[in-house]
Amino acid sequence: MRKLPPLGALRTFEAAARRASFKHAADELHVTPTAVSHQIRLLEESLGVKLFERQTRKVRLTPAGHQLFPAVRDGLDGMERAVLAVQRSAQANVATLTSTVAFMARRLAPRAGQFRTAYPDWTLRLDASDQVVDLDHDADAAIRYGSGSYPGLVVEPLFCDRFAPVCSPGLKLASVQDLKHATLVHFEWGAGARDDERAPVWHQWLAHAGVEVTDPQAGLSFTDEIHAVQATIAGQGVGLLSLTLVAEELASGVLVQPFGLTLESFRYDLVYSERAAERPATRLLRDWVKAVFAG
Repeated sequence: MRKLPPLGALRTFEAAARRASFKHAADELHVTPTAVSHQIRLLEESLGVKLFERQTRKVRLTPAGHQLFPAVRDGLDGMERAVLAVQRSAQANVATLTSTVAFMARRLAPRAGQFRTAYPDWTLRLDASDQVVDLDHDADAAIRYGSGSYPGLVVEPLFCDRFAPVCSPGLKLASVQDLKHATLVHFEWGAGARDDERAPVWHQWLAHAGVEVTDPQAGLSFTDEIHAVQATIAGQGVGLLSLTLVAEELASGVLVQPFGLTLESFRYDLVYSERAAERPATRLLRDWVKAVFAG
């Protein structure tokens, strides 16, 4: 029989030692700092040695703690790798790709059948989320929309997005001056992008076009980009929209781009974890996404 302390106490010790803080360890483990302190105290009592020197805002390993930490860390890392390997084998031939809700709905979902045609032995799992997804555990790869800076991840640029006024051809806009009397459709950028100059809004485009509108913020405003697209398709107004998201409607004539002026916005990138780079599902998604979207 192995004579080891409880796994929970060892896991708590590893987190506290790695973070040099009971509070940060508690945040990581989703428990209270008091619970972390209690687990560490029980472990110290079990071993009969002191593992941490308690300081005001942080903790420091004792010589005994330094001796124990590498073994516990490496043991937990090995257990994690084994668990992930078992999970992946149980989900063999499933490739998970995550992206924003808007890009998923407008560009990825309509192409899902192409993936199955190219890789009939694989199941494509599409995860739509505007939240950052853990690419070590929850997805094999992602198409992210932003600045292109994703520390710790492999980044392969796909293309830059551009925004321009688009509308139903039934609105019959003849010149930019017609925008003075048109209903403007707005998309409200989230807090993370609102103050970024790469997040185009109507007053920016109108200023570049030299058009003065009494109130450039008036019209129809949506917190969901897909709803702004749908309202524009329905002829409810002129939307300053991502040309990426309305590419199909522009190609078919459902929407028109009456003016040539566009504003460059954020970038679409294929990203994945370095640890997942050689995973079969990641390699397959990389090949497919690059073939479909790189340009």
